[in-house]
Amino acid sequence: MPDTIPPTERTRVVRESHRGAYDRETIDKILDEGYVCHVGFSADGQPYVIPTLYARIADAIYFHGSAASRMLRNVGDGISVCVTVTLTDGFVLARSVFNHSMNYRSVMALGKAILVNAPEEKFKALHAFTEKIIRGRWNDARQPNEKELKATSILRLPLTEVSAKIRVGPPEDDAPDYALPVWAGVIPLALTAGLPIRDERCDPSIPTPGYAARYER
Repeated sequence: MPDTIPPTERTRVVRESHRGAYDRETIDKILDEGYVCHVGFSADGQPYVIPTLYARIADAIYFHGSAASRMLRNVGDGISVCVTVTLTDGFVLARSVFNHSMNYRSVMALGKAILVNAPEEKFKALHAFTEKIIRGRWNDARQPNEKELKATSILRLPLTEVSAKIRVGPPEDDAPDYALPVWAGVIPLALTAGLPIRDERCDPSIPTPGYAARYER
């Protein structure tokens, strides 16, 4: 894939166009940091948006769902989807309510998602899902059996029509409002992990693995 993905009429950022980004480094970094994507599709004339786990492998997004889901009823040679990922970095408090905002990083990808049938590729995607959540877990836990593989559908969306949109920085107020005696600034937001909670049926003699006890992202 090229270092920059030329925007199409569908992926070009129109509103606040200066916030658009089309380079692979920015897009990949956002996708790799996120955990959940939202997949938009249409079935029987009704639009749906579902959240699901995903992972990026090279130049594609892989996401999964139940083999019985409505999204996969007519997957055929592919299903047209819109996949989005958003990271919230801070609340932006301006002097006027109208100019309040949020610092964020987001990606939108469009195209046809293809059902993955090859067992090797499906295992590769499931490995990526697991290791993305917590590195080292795949080799510790039981891996999927044949029944579980059949019950789970994996779809691949090539990253050929994709763009990012980002807002960073302080509030942007109207010129007269800068004189108002109102506090303004940014409240940073970050996703943090708490202490692991042992399952009640987990053998107390099994030590908490380091990747859970000292989880960092």
